Amino acid sequence: MTTAPALRAEGAAEAFHPGEQALQVRVGVRERMAAVGPMVLRDHMPDQHRELFEKLPTLLLGTLDAQGQPWATMLAGPPGFVHTPDAQHMHIATAPNTADPVLAQLAPGAAVGVLGLEPHTRRRNRMNGRVVDFGTQGLGVQVLQSFGNCPKYIQAREPGLRPVLTAPGAVQWLGADLDAAAIARVRGADTLFIATASAPQPGAASHEGVDVSHRGGEPGFVHIEQTVRGVVLSLPDYPGNQFFNTLGNLTLHPLAGLLVVDYDGGGLLHIAAQAEVLWDDAARAPWPGAQRVLRLTVARAVWRPQVLPWRWTPPVAAPQFRVMRGGTAV
Repeated sequence: MTTAPALRAEGAAEAFHPGEQALQVRVGVRERMAAVGPMVLRDHMPDQHRELFEKLPTLLLGTLDAQGQPWATMLAGPPGFVHTPDAQHMHIATAPNTADPVLAQLAPGAAVGVLGLEPHTRRRNRMNGRVVDFGTQGLGVQVLQSFGNCPKYIQAREPGLRPVLTAPGAVQWLGADLDAAAIARVRGADTLFIATASAPQPGAASHEGVDVSHRGGEPGFVHIEQTVRGVVLSLPDYPGNQFFNTLGNLTLHPLAGLLVVDYDGGGLLHIAAQAEVLWDDAARAPWPGAQRVLRLTVARAVWRPQVLPWRWTPPVAAPQFRVMRGGTAV
């Protein structure tokens, strides 16, 4: 599934940028999505979105570094650490952190993508906007676009009733080869998050916007190949909302930032990668139900152990994967 599309020029009638439009044309849904987009993409958060954001103990956040590389991270705190004083503003109780590849980049005017996900209920909402202020008093974001997503492909889990108060471990910067521990984390993952951005318009000073998207699958759904260029990751793109926000962004700006969460130990693995989309039958074959394959060549990564205060329950598998294997939903 994908997240809210990148930011558009204010007052524009077209809801989708050229990369998204191109993919909608390719799969034959362009006319329908041109009509749907303006009805579901809002410039404010509905009350039900605000309610979800404000009760979450985690929040996914994405942005770009100075070289245009997207990064994704997960922020955490007691429920209420995300506050929406009104429908067009969000305040997050977090502070600058040079060890976090997202928080280290933020300054007023920076584009951010936000994903609020409650795994045990499979609720998720999207928001993207611009940083208004960021300092010891927290992160302020002006909402520029907001919409919801369906619950498909989410592995249900919930944080423990008590936080784990453990000091973060030493940050490790990894190259294109990753290391054995990082490869094992990716290989065992059933959930990934991916940050992408649309390309800058001609003459624009910065990228239009940033999105953060969820990707789920059964453990092992990310295939790993070690090549002379480094580690290459392949994962399926399952049927979604046809917005093509993530893949449309990658059509214009083929860089992605992956996030793998260590739900048992509270660590975060941030991965920067070059991306391409594969459409052929042979590429899709290992994943029943996949419509495309996203292939990511790792450029570098950051491992940050024990940075989250929560530990999660074992996952309950999303029912869509049983159906894809030829079974029935439960």
